[in-house]
Amino acid sequence: MNLGEYFDKVKGVGVMATADSEGNVNAATLSKPVMMDDNTAAFIMSGHLTHHNLTSNPKACYFFREKDGYEGKRLYLTKIREEEGGDMIESIRKKRYPIFSIKYSNESKYVVYFNVDKVLPLVADGVLKPGVREE
Repeated sequence: MNLGEYFDKVKGVGVMATADSEGNVNAATLSKPVMMDDNTAAFIMSGHLTHHNLTSNPKACYFFREKDGYEGKRLYLTKIREEEGGDMIESIRKKRYPIFSIKYSNESKYVVYFNVDKVLPLVADGVLKPGVREE
């Protein structure tokens, strides 16, 4: 199953971690991404800290935990562009969580596009040895 099918079908919760240019970290709950193609993920965001951090540091990590158990995905991301307002926001809102179209319609929103640099399982298989990088 590719990432687009996965995020369309699987229920769960996702968190995006970002850091500003000085390394100050933030984590925020975000809805599932919409996969534009195999390597491009789109998220809607308000103008809060996660979005602010991405203006000075394009790197992010999104982890998604499936509803039951500890299955899921970790996406390592690099921001490639963003759009403010527009039809894409409404399309993503309606696809992922229709309530957001009403509840958050007055906040400024952005569609932020990321290159998917790496995908890992939520929980690594086994224990890493010192000096060995997870792939």
